[in-house]
Amino acid sequence: MRLRNARLLVLAAAFVALPGCMSASEHRAEVNNSTNDRVTVGTVQKEIRVGMSGAEVATVLGSPNIVSTDEERREVWIYDKISTDVAYSTSSGGLSALIFGGGSGVGGGVGGSADRNAGASSTSQKTLTVIIKFDDEKKVRDFAYHTSSF
Repeated sequence: MRLRNARLLVLAAAFVALPGCMSASEHRAEVNNSTNDRVTVGTVQKEIRVGMSGAEVATVLGSPNIVSTDEERREVWIYDKISTDVAYSTSSGGLSALIFGGGSGVGGGVGGSADRNAGASSTSQKTLTVIIKFDDEKKVRDFAYHTSSF
């Protein structure tokens, strides 16, 4: 009977020792959007040049959010991107003990447990606005960008 109780104790201890939580960075990595079609400041700085055609700009940055004209009826493309990252992590830990042997409990056993739960969340936002101005020949004549994060 003691051998059976010892095996149960080892089995219970193994379940208590198993990790049961992930960190916020591990959760973020699990749900991270890894698409490569994001408009970034680096892409604008590296790829966009005065004299490019609209087709070349669209190949690099994709379709603009807004297409407008300036006071001289020349085309202006605006890329306005907002991203929000939200991470939430929760964990719980505990200690459970099963003590077998002599005692007043049913079957001679005594049980106990202590649990602890914790959680945290983080939210951040980033914005990027890119303005591309075209000339009368539909070539890039000027471009500007603004980025912020909070």
